[in-house]
Amino acid sequence: MYVCGPTTYNYFHAGNARMFVVFDMIRRYFIYKGYDVRYVQNFTDVDDKIIQRGNVEGMDPLALGQKYIEEYFKDAKALNLMPATVHPKATEHIPEMIEIIQGLIDTGLAYEVDGDVYFAVERFPDYGKLSGRTIEDMKAGARVEVDERKKHPMDFALWKKAKPGEPFWQSPWGEGRPGWHIECSAMSLKYLGAGFDIHGGGEDLSFPHHENEIAQTEGYLKGETFARYWMHNAFLTINQEKMSKSLGNFFTIRELLENNPGEVIRFYLLGTHYRSPLDFNDQNLSMAQKGLERLQTSVRLAQEALNRSGTQKNDPIHGGLVEAAQEARKAFEKAMDDDFNSALAYAALFELAKTMNGHVKENSQSSEGLAVAQKTLIELGGVLGFDLLHPAQVSVENEELLSQVMNVVLQIRSKSRQKKDWEMADFIRDSLKEKGIVIEDTPQGARWQLKK
Repeated sequence: MYVCGPTTYNYFHAGNARMFVVFDMIRRYFIYKGYDVRYVQNFTDVDDKIIQRGNVEGMDPLALGQKYIEEYFKDAKALNLMPATVHPKATEHIPEMIEIIQGLIDTGLAYEVDGDVYFAVERFPDYGKLSGRTIEDMKAGARVEVDERKKHPMDFALWKKAKPGEPFWQSPWGEGRPGWHIECSAMSLKYLGAGFDIHGGGEDLSFPHHENEIAQTEGYLKGETFARYWMHNAFLTINQEKMSKSLGNFFTIRELLENNPGEVIRFYLLGTHYRSPLDFNDQNLSMAQKGLERLQTSVRLAQEALNRSGTQKNDPIHGGLVEAAQEARKAFEKAMDDDFNSALAYAALFELAKTMNGHVKENSQSSEGLAVAQKTLIELGGVLGFDLLHPAQVSVENEELLSQVMNVVLQIRSKSRQKKDWEMADFIRDSLKEKGIVIEDTPQGARWQLKK
């Protein structure tokens, strides 16, 4: 799999995050199904926008790109994104790009004009086959500059002549830097070769980026297939409008992480089928948090039940829970096999959690079936990238000390309840809730957890 990575001139926004999370989920599911997945995700670390941002910040563009590569990994970790097999940087693959460009010139598919090199779209008969557009209907993408020297308005840059103050590399056409599209062609061919399985990205990349990738790569390969399957996730919107840095209506993941655990953001992003638009608002994010907490709570309650009494192999409910786990796995796989329908996969997890909760509530002893069901729920949640057994917690300097203090607090509250001092018991409960610690009274006694 090759998935287009970020252009490193800023923290990535929630719209970018949807793409990263979606294809991370797809990768995880392939691994779950037994595939050996080689996953390549690039960094575009030289680009017009990086140069412009570097000029604004008074920072060397290449240093700026490296800065935001490092910041990417911090946010990616918070979203539980698996590191790619290879994370190639555009700036480290200039020779490969020059080789492809020269090959296109040699076959007549590209031409040089005063240090710039353009791809001749009219000379590639299949141009437009991915997006379904004809050349006559097409308009240049946001990164394509109008240039009267081009033979056709849709011809796109493979190599750009260096302007004063810009980073540059030596080439047969003089000092310059690569165009945006050629970067992904060079890196995907180097690490996956021609005819690899899946090329992924957001639907905004279908044209012109992916269309141009196909043209230049298959032109260079003399008709050999570039990628076998193309997958695109739908936009994340704000008030029904596409979220993008150019429109200025975006939230960076770094900003969202200030008030939301990364696992909640991930849960929200996978709550809708990847090819359906997803509108961002705080209410939906809050609902996602509650949904994730339901699954985590179910796992936690099952664990507490198992810790209290171990497993009872002869429990008559054993078979029912095992069957429920098996049905959940079937439903989960059916949903994911149908174009990675994560929203429907969620339903399978919630149904299993509901069955587990009913068992814990109605039975004083746990069953071996509960252990099987819990293990299944944890495993399937992990396929989607969630650690249901170890949910993210508000960081504390000393968790062991907090646990000891809370045990004392619960003992004090228990004595208050025994004395029927309900006012004091409620005061302790409500005061702790304000501090982010939730007390839950159960037939087995009070328990506490940090509220995320």
